[in-house]
Amino acid sequence: MARFNYKLQGVLNLRMQQEEQVKMEFAVANKNLNDQIDILEELKRRKEEYIQEGYALRNENRMNVREIVDNNYAEKQMDVMIQDQQVVVESYRAKYEVARIKLTKAIQERKMQEKLREKAFAIFIEEEKEAEAKETDERSSFVYTKRAREGE
Repeated sequence: MARFNYKLQGVLNLRMQQEEQVKMEFAVANKNLNDQIDILEELKRRKEEYIQEGYALRNENRMNVREIVDNNYAEKQMDVMIQDQQVVVESYRAKYEVARIKLTKAIQERKMQEKLREKAFAIFIEEEKEAEAKETDERSSFVYTKRAREGE
């Protein structure tokens, strides 16, 4: 039996390499997005701490106006930082989405090449079966003719 040689194996190998590269890019984009979301959550947690601290300062027996003002200022600054971080998160989310789309496309292209390879292999198998059947027929014919001549 002959050896199967897929003519587009180089293309399939290239698609597989591209897919691996895009997977790595996707993983980096995913990690970066998660890091930025963690930063946003930390900022929200800190704002909540300032809010709780503000309640505690206002409920003390003896109010310290300077601390309350500082607390209000810190809370307002956290609002600004949270808004800025939300913009950053959205930009990283967009990068993540682009990487996800690229990964989906790379996977589709690789699968398409694999299907083409499978079809080519199926055709190869059929051709081999036909060649084997032809060879068997030729042998049978040869043996029959040889016996018929010997029998004369």
